[in-house]
Parts: sequence; structure tokens; C-alpha cells
Amino acid sequence: MEFPEGLSYTKEHEWAQAEADDRIRVGITDYAQDALGDVVYVDVPEVGTEVRAGEPFGEVESTKSVSDVYSPVTGTVIERNEALADRPGLVNAEPYGDGWMVVIRPSDASELNGLLDAAAYRTFIEDEAH
Repeated sequence: MEFPEGLSYTKEHEWAQAEADDRIRVGITDYAQDALGDVVYVDVPEVGTEVRAGEPFGEVESTKSVSDVYSPVTGTVIERNEALADRPGLVNAEPYGDGWMVVIRPSDASELNGLLDAAAYRTFIEDEAH
């Protein structure tokens, strides 16, 4: 199970990475993709969609279930991963790489400060398992 440093994590199992030009790249964690099983469909919002922190912005469908994907910050979707339409399995193969979902321009980038760091997320997962 991977918990890359330098990312921020939500308790709903999304990761967020602050990038240059006030952009935040978002995807689901290795833990989430592992729990879902084989991802067969990913629904992400169109560019220009407003998203709110802690609210669902899309869905991931696997062979086991359908799960909401929650936004870690409030803002506007400025990019979506078009590759997921044809290759949803990227979410399984590279959850922190080519399996990213959207890029958001946040209304308030300081919202990232309220998320978990890698160590805190790892502890959260371990506590959830007990």
C-alpha cells in the first residue's frame, strides 16, 4: 500500500497534490482502488464544473460496487483525465500517476491545510482496519 509524501489526503480516500499556477490535481488513493477492485468505469465532471469540498464530484464503478469520489477542496474543474474514458483501469494501475481524475482551481488553496498528510492518512487507515 502506497502513501506518497507531499500529497494531502481525505478521510474519503482521495489525494490532492498542489501544483504550480494554483492548481490541485485529485485522484483516489491506492487504498481506495484496492478496496474497490477492478475499476471498469470512471465518471468525472466536465471542465468548468464547480465542486465543493467534502461533496461528491464523480463516481468510480468497479466489478464490486459504485463509489462516490469527493472533492478535497472547493473550486472549479479546469482539467479532466480524458484517458480514463477508454482506460478506467489506470485508476488501479497508477492511482497516483496516470490514474488521476481532475485538476481543480481552488477558491481557497488553504483548504488543503485541513487535510491529512501521508503519516496521518496511514494511521487513519490502520485505525479504520481495527
